[in-house]
Amino acid sequence: MRELGISGAWVMEPEVLRDERGTFHEWFRAPELVEAAGHGLGLAQANCSVSSRGTLRGIHFADVPPGQAKYVTCVRGAVLDVIVDVRTGSPTYRAWQAVRLDDRDRRAVHVAEGLGHGFMALTDDATVVYLCSRGYAPDREHGVHPLDPDLGIEWPADLAPVLSGKDAAAPTLAEAERQGLLPSYEVCSDWYETLRAGVARPLVPARN
Repeated sequence: MRELGISGAWVMEPEVLRDERGTFHEWFRAPELVEAAGHGLGLAQANCSVSSRGTLRGIHFADVPPGQAKYVTCVRGAVLDVIVDVRTGSPTYRAWQAVRLDDRDRRAVHVAEGLGHGFMALTDDATVVYLCSRGYAPDREHGVHPLDPDLGIEWPADLAPVLSGKDAAAPTLAEAERQGLLPSYEVCSDWYETLRAGVARPLVPARN
C-alpha cells in the first residue's frame, strides 16, 4: 500500500494476474493495511453502488469518534475517487487527492475516519464496492458540497455532474466549519492511537 499526500489515505495497487480465463487479484489484505495504518479495519458493513456516467456522490464523512473508515474499489467501469481532508487543524486541511479506480488496474483506496470521500462515475454502470468499519448512522453522517469552489476539486470537465438532492444541498466546507460539523485533526489523531492500541490479535495463525 502507498500512502497518499493526506495522512490516513492510502492506495492499494494489486498485482493482477491475467490469462485466457480472465483475471485474479487480491483487493484487500489485512496485514498490509495493519502495516500501513497501524490497525486493521473492523468490518461492520459492506456497500455496493451502481452509478450512471456523470453521477457524483459525496463528499461524505462521519463524526469522530467513532467515524467510519472505508476501503473502496471499483469492480466494473471506472470512477474518479476523491479523498478530502476535512479535519480542522490538519496540516493538509482542505487538500484533496484523486485516484482513478477501474476494472483494469483494480486499485483500491483506504480512507481513514474523519476524512471526506466521494467519487464521480466515468462510465455507465460504474460499480463501486466498499468495506466500512462502522454501519450507517444518519445522525452522525455529514457532507460538504463536492463542487465547492474553495475546495477546487478537479472533476472531469467533459461530464455534467449529477448529484442527489442531499448532496446538492450540502454546505460548503467553510459553512460546515462554521456550523461545527467538521471533525478535528486532534480528535482524529487521538482516535487513531486508540485503534492502534487495540491491535492485539494475530493476523495469521501461529505456527506450531
